[in-house]
Amino acid sequence: MDPQLDQVLESVSGYFALLAEPTRLRILHSICDAEKTVSDIVQDTGASQTNVSRHLNAMYKAGVLLRRRDGNFTWYAVADRTVTEICRMVCIHIASRDDQSDIGRLLAFAEQLGAGSGTRPAPAATAPTRRKSAHPSIRRAP
Repeated sequence: MDPQLDQVLESVSGYFALLAEPTRLRILHSICDAEKTVSDIVQDTGASQTNVSRHLNAMYKAGVLLRRRDGNFTWYAVADRTVTEICRMVCIHIASRDDQSDIGRLLAFAEQLGAGSGTRPAPAATAPTRRKSAHPSIRRAP
């Protein structure tokens, strides 16, 4: 097999592996509409602060999230809208082939994940109760 293709497939596999953890999907769900602090994300997900911080760091290092520090708080926002679009598409696909009663919730979740992509404004810009993600100190992972 072509070595360049192998590298691409390894990268794709790593991208999907990032989404293979339910806690990370809960985190994405929590911040898909607005930038939030770690404590907000902990409250939204019901996971421990240590566990959330570990996943946030992995997602930040992968370039999926943006983060900035403001005093004692660290704020996170979605940097890579592709990841929320993939989640949305998979939710819709699963809901369309599933006859269970959770279809409505799954579709609502997919709709929420897609709210910040495509033709609508970025999520932080539409969240009046949260700070805007366009803060100059927010930076992408190297």
